[in-house]
Amino acid sequence: MRSILKKINVLLLSVALLCCILPARVAASYEIPGTYQVQADAGTAYTVKILDYSYDNNTYFSLRDIAMVLKDTDKEFALTITKNTVALDPGKAYKPVGGENVSWNSTENPNISLRRNEFKVNGQNTHYYTMITRMPSGYYDCFMMAADLAMILDMEIIVPGDGILQLHTWEPFSVSAVSLEQAGYFYGVNGVLVGDVTTGEIYYEYQADTAYPIASTSKLMTYLLVMDALSAGQITLEEQVVISDTVHALSVAGDGMKILEAGEKVTVQDLLLGALLPSSNECALCLAEAVAGSEEAFVQMMNQKAKDLGLSQAIFFNSNGLPTYTKDPVPAKRQNRMSAEDMFRMVSYLLRVYPQVTDITSMQSAYLESLGIVVNNTNPLLYNMSGVTGLKTGTTNKAGACLVTSLTADDGNMEHDLIVIVLGTEDSIERGRVSGLLAKYALEVFHSGTDKSEITDQPQDTPVSAEAMVDCILRTAKKH
Repeated sequence: MRSILKKINVLLLSVALLCCILPARVAASYEIPGTYQVQADAGTAYTVKILDYSYDNNTYFSLRDIAMVLKDTDKEFALTITKNTVALDPGKAYKPVGGENVSWNSTENPNISLRRNEFKVNGQNTHYYTMITRMPSGYYDCFMMAADLAMILDMEIIVPGDGILQLHTWEPFSVSAVSLEQAGYFYGVNGVLVGDVTTGEIYYEYQADTAYPIASTSKLMTYLLVMDALSAGQITLEEQVVISDTVHALSVAGDGMKILEAGEKVTVQDLLLGALLPSSNECALCLAEAVAGSEEAFVQMMNQKAKDLGLSQAIFFNSNGLPTYTKDPVPAKRQNRMSAEDMFRMVSYLLRVYPQVTDITSMQSAYLESLGIVVNNTNPLLYNMSGVTGLKTGTTNKAGACLVTSLTADDGNMEHDLIVIVLGTEDSIERGRVSGLLAKYALEVFHSGTDKSEITDQPQDTPVSAEAMVDCILRTAKKH
C-alpha cells in the first residue's frame, strides 16, 4: 500500500510540475493573432493580419496584406517570400497570391519565431527581424514591424485609434526623439545620445550623464590606443604578433571568434579587423599585449587616456569589455563603464584624430589573411541605411545590447559625422530598432535644424506640466 501511495504522490508531483513548467514556456514565446484596419492616404481601409509577438501591442504586420493596401500607390512593392527568405522590391507591382486581407481563421494559432531571416530590399541584404509562416493559401507570408517597413519605403505611419493604421504615402517617415521619450520609448534603455561630432552639437540625450556598462564598445578605446602606438612608430600594421597562452585561453571560450594557438602569428591589421568587425575579444587582448606587454599595463593606459580626454565617468578593467573578476576569495564581477556623454567625447576625438577607423567599421565583411577566415560586421545599420560608417556593437548580460553608430551627412559645404549612442537595450533586436530610429532623427535634425515636435501645434506634442515645459525649453536652448 505504501508503495502504491508513493507512486501516486510521485505522479501527482510530476503533473503539478508540468502544469507549472508548460505555461512558463508558452509565456516565454507566443504569437497573438489579430487584425488592423489599414488605409493608404484617403483610399479604402483593408483588413491586415497582425501578430503581437510575446506581448500585447508588440505588433508585426502581414507584408502581403500591406502590399495590397499600397498597390497602385507611389509606395507599392513586389514581394517574393519563401520559408526563410524575403525579397522586397519597392516601385514594382505586387502580384496577389490569394488569402490577402482576410482575417485569421479561428482555428489558426501560428507558432513561429522572430528571427533575422534573409531579407533583401532591391537585391541588397538588410538586417531586419521578421516572422515567416506558411498560410492556408499555401504561400508564405512575412510579418514585420510597421516602423521598419516605413523606414524602408520612407513613408509616414499614423495610429489614429485602436486597431487602425494610416499610411501617408506622400509624407516621408519622420522621427521625434522628444515624442518617443514622452511615450516612454526609452524606459528600457540605459542611456542615449545623438549629436554632430563635427560641430560638437548635441541633438538629443536621455540619461546621458550616468555611467553604465559598455561591453564591447570598449574596443573603440582599444583601437584608439593601438593607433597611438602606430603613430608613435612602436608597432606597424604589417607586424606579426605572437599569440600568447592568455590569448589562446580566451579564444577557446564560448564567445571566441576562432581558436588561436599559442605561438601562432597574426598581423596587427588583421587583429584590428577582428576586434572591430566580429568583435573578437581575443584579438583585442592580443593588441593590448602587443602595445603594452600585458593587459594590466594596457588597462592603465586606457584609464589614463580617459582622464586625458576628460571622460569623468569612464573606468576600464580590460581591453575587450567582457566581465572581469577580482582575485579575492569572494570575487567581484566588474565591467567597463562609461556614460553616453563620455562616449560622445571619446568618439569625437577618435574621429577627429583617426578618421580612418571608418575605413574598417564601414566594411560589411573582410578577409583576415593571416588567419585565413572571412569575418562579418555585427552592426545592423550598416546594412539597413545609407551613409552609415560604423562604429561598434557590444553585448553582455549586465550592459545589455549597445551600439555606437556613425553616419555621414553633407551640408553642401562639407561632410559631418553624426553619432548615435544607444546603451543598454533589452536585446539586439531593440538595439537595431532604437538606433535606426535615432539615426533617422539625426539626419532630420541635421538637415532641418530642429526637432519638429518642438515647433508643432499638435496637442499631443505639447508638454503637459510646468516641469515638462521647463525641460523642453532647456533642451531647446541647449541644442541652439
